[in-house]
Amino acid sequence: MRNLQRFTCLAMLLAASATCRITAQTPQSVDVIVRENGAERHDTIDLPVSMTYPIDSLLSDWKIRTFVVLDDDGCETSKQNPVFSDSVYIDRLSRMPTVMEMAYNDVVRRFIDQYTGRLRNHVAFMLSASNFYIPIFEEALDAYGLPLELKYLPIIESALNPSAISRAGASGLWQFMLKTGKIYGLDSNSLVDERQDPIKSTWAAARYLKELHNIYKDWNLVIAAYNCGPGNVNKAIRRAGGKTDYWEIYNNLPKETRGYVPAFIAANYAMTYYCDHNICPLETNIPADTDTLTISKRLHFEQIADLCGISIDQLRSLNPQYKKDVIPGDIKPYTLRLPHTEVCAFIDKQDTIYTHKADVLFSNRRRVEIAGASSSSSRGTATPANAKLTYHKIRNGESLSTIAAKYRVSVNNIKRWNNMRNNNIVAGKTLKIYK
Repeated sequence: MRNLQRFTCLAMLLAASATCRITAQTPQSVDVIVRENGAERHDTIDLPVSMTYPIDSLLSDWKIRTFVVLDDDGCETSKQNPVFSDSVYIDRLSRMPTVMEMAYNDVVRRFIDQYTGRLRNHVAFMLSASNFYIPIFEEALDAYGLPLELKYLPIIESALNPSAISRAGASGLWQFMLKTGKIYGLDSNSLVDERQDPIKSTWAAARYLKELHNIYKDWNLVIAAYNCGPGNVNKAIRRAGGKTDYWEIYNNLPKETRGYVPAFIAANYAMTYYCDHNICPLETNIPADTDTLTISKRLHFEQIADLCGISIDQLRSLNPQYKKDVIPGDIKPYTLRLPHTEVCAFIDKQDTIYTHKADVLFSNRRRVEIAGASSSSSRGTATPANAKLTYHKIRNGESLSTIAAKYRVSVNNIKRWNNMRNNNIVAGKTLKIYK
């Protein structure tokens, strides 16, 4: 009955938001009024991609489907969004306990209207999903001495979707590009993308943000650089005559980055004052504690699922960095995250788990014979069929010619069998002879 209620509630949410779904492949924008030198002009700003994700894509993750439900007491996000004056927004932003500047203007107001209006169901979702991820973010940010309000940066980057991939190829909660991810220790290959590992990518992001702040000393410029790269921010500063205030270089930034800082301020506002806008968080049943194991052999999720009683979907949700359900621990050690209750079961059965279905799941051949080729060809040498290997210890005065004559083989074959580039030999060394 509980599961039926859960999926019914999610279906209701999807239906309620059907009218505001947006195609993620199509860039979206908002019209804003920019005041500059006492004049007003209209501008169009690209929305961060996270603000264009369809709500059903955010609800598709196993963790969300399993642990997020509507509140049993009937709390439901209202369609009515109260309208407040500018002075109310200015007061609320000023009272938020932040180190970073939460300034207000018409552009920020436009993004607040987006989150509390068209995207109010997204906010309800993100308030619940934040229960999974905010503790991870806060731990890393605190360790690096960074403002804790940066925990809302992944809302702008990925809408708290650990599997999010942008049009430009950025991936994960923190939307690392491939090159930047590798610089900060996030491995990416055909089997693994650690940019989608919530914990490892968070610590990489904290380190990156720390280094950006060492450069710019201004948090607005830091998160602008996080979005479009330091090169674009440096260009904007040069074009603005060396000014280093985000709002003064605003017009020289890429379109999406112009909306990035306002969207960040608006996200902090929405995640703080959601109740004032009649937004109700989805109830979250926090999952059981998890723990990590170091895997030093090749392992497939199906091996774990079969013998530990864990679903493939759950393994994927806990370990989103593994793209093909394979942990290539034989290449280098990788981590496996499991529910705390299943860790002991894995340790007790690990020898059996590693061998279970290994021949079927890992069917790539290490060596193949070429059809029609002789055994000598497979060695890459002219070895007689059914030849036996003999070892010859070189004596003083011997040459390759005398040794070849003794065994009735050619000098060239001896050189091939022993990977020799010339005819020089040394007394006391051993040669392989096939005869």
